[in-house]
Amino acid sequence: MTTSPTRSPGKMSRRGGSAGPTAYDFRRPIKLSRDHVRTLQIAFETYARSCGTLLTTRLRTVSSVSLVSIEQLNYDEYVATLANPTVIAVVAIDPLPGTVLMEMASSAVMTAIDHMLGGPGGPQPERPLTEVEMPLLRGLLERMLGELRYGFETLVDIQPKLREIEYNAQFLRAHQPGDAVVIATFEMKVGTEECMASICLPFNTILPVLEKQETIELTSAERSARETAHRHLTAGLSAAPIDVAVRFHPIRMRTDDIVDLRPGDVVPLGHPTSVPLEVTVNEAVFAHAVPGNQGARLACLVVPSPPKEENRR
Repeated sequence: MTTSPTRSPGKMSRRGGSAGPTAYDFRRPIKLSRDHVRTLQIAFETYARSCGTLLTTRLRTVSSVSLVSIEQLNYDEYVATLANPTVIAVVAIDPLPGTVLMEMASSAVMTAIDHMLGGPGGPQPERPLTEVEMPLLRGLLERMLGELRYGFETLVDIQPKLREIEYNAQFLRAHQPGDAVVIATFEMKVGTEECMASICLPFNTILPVLEKQETIELTSAERSARETAHRHLTAGLSAAPIDVAVRFHPIRMRTDDIVDLRPGDVVPLGHPTSVPLEVTVNEAVFAHAVPGNQGARLACLVVPSPPKEENRR
């Protein structure tokens, strides 16, 4: 959809702000995984469909809400994208902690109120709501919050409650500027009015919910198959051959001494006779042993590890 550069703030032109490279903040490397985004996408798409139906029946005009994007930002980055003035609903989502923000362009809100009062909609003046209009807006927002609960019921049972309504995000201190938040952006149409709306979720609030969804309940047959596979894997690893070495303590030699070595030369070692040898696998010491033989073959006898003081000498 091509937008005109003369559109007022909060219109569809806000969609183009997400194009191009996205800066990576090394101070906050935790990001939503692709599975987390997909889970949220299903919940928000369910909310968008039911919210569009609600607006159509409540306002008696063709309305729609569709999900545009889900992204992770810092709170101050999110606030910087909002128009001024705009309508921001401050919401509690018991029993989860934190504050959720539901934002809509003031032009769409005024159009919705005009429809609820029997008007034709269309362009509306930007002004504060009157004492008559404010209860209508609160009632509409509470109905929309009910649809949000419906959208998230497969993830968590929340009880959204509208606390207050703000018009300037700069004066709203719902979160610290550097706090991570998850932003769901929607395309909203109310009659002929088109705008962008958004929902701001605290990252630390929604992440435990998403991680809990990763716990998969297994059936008895699946659990039995997993245990059998684990036993086979353990047995296979236990029977796998590995190279084991028995070594003395290493010594340091000059390069020219190493080059001059000839068969029959004797190299003195620094390994004490009272300290057992090290038994290693891939340079990792896992036991100690004393040299010996078994018949005509060289062998070693595994013994208790020496005290740490002897190992350091």
